[in-house]
Amino acid sequence: MALMTVRRAVALLFAVLIIAVVAIPAQAKDEFSLFDSSGRPAAYVAEGLTIYLWSGTPVAYLREDELSDGFHVYGFNGKHLGWFISGIIRDHHGDAVGGLKEAFRSPTQVEPLKGLKQSKPLKSAAELPPVPPALSRDRSEISLGSFLQQGVD
Repeated sequence: MALMTVRRAVALLFAVLIIAVVAIPAQAKDEFSLFDSSGRPAAYVAEGLTIYLWSGTPVAYLREDELSDGFHVYGFNGKHLGWFISGIIRDHHGDAVGGLKEAFRSPTQVEPLKGLKQSKPLKSAAELPPVPPALSRDRSEISLGSFLQQGVD
């Protein structure tokens, strides 16, 4: 039991270090960008793991998944949207919706200027997450922006 806790702590530390060292752009050390499955910048994570659309609208947040090495993606409406695992956001089918620049084999598009951050809404009670699916190599049919927008609708 103690070994599992140590492994979980080491895995979380490793994930945080990867985000802190590899994924964070030089212009904002407390932020990192998320790209849709076509490599277009669609959102970014900032201020306590809040996910903002490029327009500055807060739509979701990351919460540590205590059973894995990743994070849950929750909307501010309390809806469980998916998972953020190894730099990739996945939907409830295990398909990739988007991810960090480093998760792409091909080049991503240049990031435009970000809109002004809007204030964060209050978080609704978070629903229980479903059982994680097997991770697939497929891309989700939904865009990252639409996927994240489910967190406020």
